[in-house]
Amino acid sequence: MTPTVENFLGQFDAITLDGLNGKAAMLERLDNKYVVPSDTLGMALETLQPSFDILEISGRRSFTYQTRYFDDADLCAYFDHQRGRRKRCKIRVRDYIDTGLRFLEVKLKDVRDVTVKKRLKLDPQVSGVVEERLSFVGACYREIYGEDFDKPLRPVLGMSYERITLVAKEGGERMTIDSHLTFGAKNIVCFADPLMSVVETKSARGNGLADKVLRSLHIHPTKACSKYCVGMAATRQVARCNRFLPALRKLGLDEARAAEHAGVMAG
Repeated sequence: MTPTVENFLGQFDAITLDGLNGKAAMLERLDNKYVVPSDTLGMALETLQPSFDILEISGRRSFTYQTRYFDDADLCAYFDHQRGRRKRCKIRVRDYIDTGLRFLEVKLKDVRDVTVKKRLKLDPQVSGVVEERLSFVGACYREIYGEDFDKPLRPVLGMSYERITLVAKEGGERMTIDSHLTFGAKNIVCFADPLMSVVETKSARGNGLADKVLRSLHIHPTKACSKYCVGMAATRQVARCNRFLPALRKLGLDEARAAEHAGVMAG
């Protein structure tokens, strides 16, 4: 029988959040993203189990994330990525549902094409992007790009998924597994294929053990697999999305899978 993800979650040694951040916070890293079927992912986990620990908090090893992405009226964050611009910035508020934490997160690319993530802990009772948060975004942007960030922001996309996080026992490498992805905007909600996961590897050089194991199973990085951009395309908010079609197809989001809902995930 082909091993599945569930077969192996209990076999990894546990690591606490403090232990994980001590080994591999990975706020500056090279990323690779893969769209992986569950059976192949199970085989990868079987191989990785001796070399990686799994994040465990209060007995849980899989965690619910809810995220709201912000962009300006011209959707610069989306189109900068769609055009392949090196200087680009994504802004989101992420709720870590199982721990009750909320962070404003700013993701940027530096001159080395390394992803830099900055975080500001937020009061979970305060929503939106208020002045304090805009100041934080502006400071992050100036630090990396040397210029002001002057784009008015608004919520454009809501997203939720389940995440599993692995960290190399020797440190310096992380791997996240996101499944059951849901994207929502206005009155549209889209569901990715539940048998497909977005796997992201994070390492100093972008060629860690997890990358090598996935490639040995004939799984190669999926170019242009930003969950934000995929979600914007899936919820029909942008007309130009050719760059993201391979990821949309692998996730089963290229067909008419959108369901009409009364609620607004991104609002």
